[in-house]
Amino acid sequence: MDIQQLIQELRQENQTKIVMLVADGLGGLPRDPGGPTELEAAATPNLDALAKENVCGLMIPVLPGITPGSGPGHLGLFGYDPLKYQIGRGVLEALGVDFALTANDVAARGNFCTVNDEGIITDRRAGRIPSSVGVRLVEKLKSIHLEGAELFLQHVKDYRFVAILRGEGLGGNVTDTDPGTNGKHPLVPVAENPDSESTAGLWREFIRQAAELLKDEHPANMLTLRGIAKRPDIPTMEEVYGLRCLAIAVYPMYRGLARLVGMTVLGEVHDTEEQLQALRDNWSAFDFFFIHYKFTDSSGEDGNFAEKVRHTEIVDSMIPPILALQPDVLIVTGDHCTPSKLKGHSWHPIPVVLASRSCRPDRAEKFSEAECLQGGLGQFESRFLMPLALAHAGRLKKFGA
Repeated sequence: MDIQQLIQELRQENQTKIVMLVADGLGGLPRDPGGPTELEAAATPNLDALAKENVCGLMIPVLPGITPGSGPGHLGLFGYDPLKYQIGRGVLEALGVDFALTANDVAARGNFCTVNDEGIITDRRAGRIPSSVGVRLVEKLKSIHLEGAELFLQHVKDYRFVAILRGEGLGGNVTDTDPGTNGKHPLVPVAENPDSESTAGLWREFIRQAAELLKDEHPANMLTLRGIAKRPDIPTMEEVYGLRCLAIAVYPMYRGLARLVGMTVLGEVHDTEEQLQALRDNWSAFDFFFIHYKFTDSSGEDGNFAEKVRHTEIVDSMIPPILALQPDVLIVTGDHCTPSKLKGHSWHPIPVVLASRSCRPDRAEKFSEAECLQGGLGQFESRFLMPLALAHAGRLKKFGA
């Protein structure tokens, strides 16, 4: 019996409310030896008060030393073992823009990028082109024709788009073309099993035609593909936890993640004020609220320490309006760490604070990596966060006689 099966047996309904505020990429590293992390450098009086009065810890998103992508990071937060449920980024992007994936679809997350005259990537995000440019480029790519499959293209946000192949017998196990760093050529998509050989060939032809169409564009004169996959079968949060769940996220991919696990997903919201208003407007209709804040992650990926500090302070400012609704459980954490020093995701444990009337206070005086290390929750895998939330909300019965 796994943890989700156990929870299905122990769960009980009540009127309690759980809020999970996810500051994407929350944890960080000092810029200089002995200096503060981004979280320690930020002015976070509200998070510090939560930490001092409640219980803290550090979460391991997958396993020690394993750096997670956003998909595994969030699945762990929602109580799913990311090693058991492996989900391609393309599926999440497609669901995030309300694309109705079928059993015959293979989806990929696309990034416009910049390459030099030798075909080497100089900017994996094409200078973070605005959505107006991204929409135009996606329309340009729609002239591509592939033999053996239908091609669907939809812009997502900024430099991101989603590409879907639809056809009989397409496998979903194809490698990424994004090398993960500047200074390298885009990779060639390769099938990881015989069933995916034809799919890999279709993606190679798509890239060939796309490169010709984009060659005179600037800065987005090429593209890469990530997370090529088919939609998996996964139980919903309502089936597992008995919760009516609402997702309030600005970025489409995180709406896709939420939709994948059965959350109700609001129409597009644009900023924190709209997110908080949506929380207030829907408070009576749901039991669990997932609020996602992206920019603690993107500023870390840009290597901008000061900007990540600023966005951490914005997250802190969201705490009083949430507390005004008197949630029974409030959790603040991240899906992974994105230290600006590393300019990418990392394997470091993630700070977490859990606030409720039934928690046991610990010795943490502030919300920071060092203080959370002393927290009463200890260090634990993030897939156990949901059982802790349910227990503190009085939603789990006693196990055994």
